[in-house]
Amino acid sequence: NLRKSSITVEEPLLLPWDRFSSWLHCICVVGFDLELGQAVEGQHTVILKTSICYLSFPDSNSGCLGDTQFCFRFRQAAGRKSSLGCFLDHFDRDAPVCLKRDQGYYYGYVYFRQVRDKSLKRGYFQKSLVLISKLPYVTFFHSLLKLIAPEYFEKQEPCLEAACNDIDRWPTPCPGKILTLPIMGVVMKLRIPTCYDKPGTSQLVQSAPSDSLVSIILPTVHEVDLFRCFHPVFFHIQMLWELVLLGEALVVMAPSPAESSDTVLALVSCISPLCYCSDFRPYFTIHDSEFKEYTTRTQAPPSVILGVTNPFFAKTLQHWPHIIRIGDMKQAGEMAKQMKVKKLKNLKTLDSKPGVYTAYKPFLNKDEDIIKQLQKGVQQKRPSAAQNAILRRYFLELTQSFIIPLERYVASLMPLQKSISPWKSPPQLRPFIQEEFMKTLEKAGPQLTSRLKGDWIGLYRQFLRSPNFDGWFRNRRKEMTQKLEALHLEALCEEDLQLRIQKHTEVETVDLVLKLKEKLVSAKDQLPVKPGTLPKLQAHIESIILSLPEDLQGILHKPPSP
Repeated sequence: NLRKSSITVEEPLLLPWDRFSSWLHCICVVGFDLELGQAVEGQHTVILKTSICYLSFPDSNSGCLGDTQFCFRFRQAAGRKSSLGCFLDHFDRDAPVCLKRDQGYYYGYVYFRQVRDKSLKRGYFQKSLVLISKLPYVTFFHSLLKLIAPEYFEKQEPCLEAACNDIDRWPTPCPGKILTLPIMGVVMKLRIPTCYDKPGTSQLVQSAPSDSLVSIILPTVHEVDLFRCFHPVFFHIQMLWELVLLGEALVVMAPSPAESSDTVLALVSCISPLCYCSDFRPYFTIHDSEFKEYTTRTQAPPSVILGVTNPFFAKTLQHWPHIIRIGDMKQAGEMAKQMKVKKLKNLKTLDSKPGVYTAYKPFLNKDEDIIKQLQKGVQQKRPSAAQNAILRRYFLELTQSFIIPLERYVASLMPLQKSISPWKSPPQLRPFIQEEFMKTLEKAGPQLTSRLKGDWIGLYRQFLRSPNFDGWFRNRRKEMTQKLEALHLEALCEEDLQLRIQKHTEVETVDLVLKLKEKLVSAKDQLPVKPGTLPKLQAHIESIILSLPEDLQGILHKPPSP
């Protein structure tokens, strides 16, 4: 890959806590105050919104005794920007779309403990340790919390300070590199995926002879167990895939935050490698700042997936078009019963039977083969990891069959390379014309790669009106525009610029140098140019500057003011 070979990320001089900040925004400790309810006892780095307190505890009806892990997601306050923004963008550039830092949102990863304690007035010890981060690495952060939280609950503050100091010595989260991360006397080893990895393949981190100190090797930083999450409703997985693909308003009603957050994350990831572009809240409470916005009846429900546990939502969200009711997640060895899609009017309370409540009619015919394959696996006691791999592969192939015709059509919007002239602006992409795309489906549609029958045309028409299409096409258009600019730059580097400037006035030559320097700065950060292009452009610029009078040379050699 041309872009891959041209990128070398050099870490700038990092200040104390910069490395910590590249992984975490802060760490919060949330306890229960008899007068105030949930309250932040301590946090390392900055003050956060009080709604985090409510999101960090299960609802009282959940009855979570012992240790519980879950995650939530909330909007970033307007106007807040990270001082490490530009530096961290380097790493985002090589990350898959679904693993890029979430610009407008934070994730909260929670380890909640509730145990009986007669010495306390309430009769229970209740506390949460919460990691706040921009990174959607749910598996990694839950693994990290399993190491930090139990130690913290036993040894308190000094233990947390030691963990923060360990994290500040970690390498930055660079996609594609094998990272070794020491924490609390344990060493974790992992690899963050890149956008160059083949979808559906995970480059497993192999143990090496030098790994005598490595205690934990993580096979994935972000993937949840799809089979376990969808097990209660796996007869409807194909319909759920359509609902997520189309950005429909979905609510997951579950008995605990762990089950609600896992199911929401599984839904969002089932259309991978397509990025889910609407809002999603793995755990949503009545105290959330968007509660009124998302539960109003004065307008249609927004394109969002909510995970809830409070019985109040059964009434508040009963006007929503698609509701998934999850019971206690069974062990993967138990057989889920065949459940019909239920009518919304049958959903009265959160105690209603598990199932999918919707009037939605899927566009595609049901794929009975995947259901039989998973059922057979349950009967034969196939390992959960194998069931998960089968389901993940099924979703990947379904999404790829759907997206390949779109990719093929969008590629045809790219101007021919011979139309690129170094002395004219780069040519524009042709516009996306819906009916023109629809005509391509007859001969080059999903039927080439998928055996599924049904109304594919109807599914595409609906998709083209969804936030997921809008996000996907904006990203593809940006990539293709950058490719055109890179090709334009490469064409410019092949020109004899010295010959060209002989026909220019001094003012025109200075103007050309300034434009070339601007292109060089832009290309370093953004453009997928061939190796050797940027040094060649730098040499051209130096050569032109040296042909100018000395007073102009001094001015042009000065670095641009910030």
